[in-house]
Amino acid sequence: MPTRKQIQAATKNIKKAQTAWRSMSHRQHALAQPEGRARAKPGTKGEGQYYRIIVRPKEEFITFRYHDVGKKGHLQRLAGKRASGSWADQAWLISKEDAHTKDGSLIPDTTDARKILRIIGPVKRIKGDVFQGHPRKNIPEREKPTAAQRKAQRENIQKAQAARWK
Repeated sequence: MPTRKQIQAATKNIKKAQTAWRSMSHRQHALAQPEGRARAKPGTKGEGQYYRIIVRPKEEFITFRYHDVGKKGHLQRLAGKRASGSWADQAWLISKEDAHTKDGSLIPDTTDARKILRIIGPVKRIKGDVFQGHPRKNIPEREKPTAAQRKAQRENIQKAQAARWK
């Protein structure tokens, strides 16, 4: 049981806190909360349908757009538009049907997810379902076309020729 002195001290502390609280603005109320009033960022709770792999910081971009890659709802690319007008990958979303986690690493279950993770991997878990990946290597224009690009061009030409001869 609390003593009379403890009860008086508690009452005094409550009144002091109430007067301080009444003098605060809405913003000050929010900042005074130990955990803050901000909503949880997407993917940090681990309850969504996708694993998010961040490739570049979102501060580099001014607007964003999602693109379905492959089958609808499985892989999504979050593209960001820079102030210069160029577009680049900001993040990739991989459906939880297409991958799973084991010991903090992301393991692909489908060939599409495996292909994406091969390009942007190895990924490192940040929090919840959010992972950090790596952007593709930036190849200077003077080194283009690369061997892979030349090979793809040759294959495309051969496909077009084969289709024309049929």
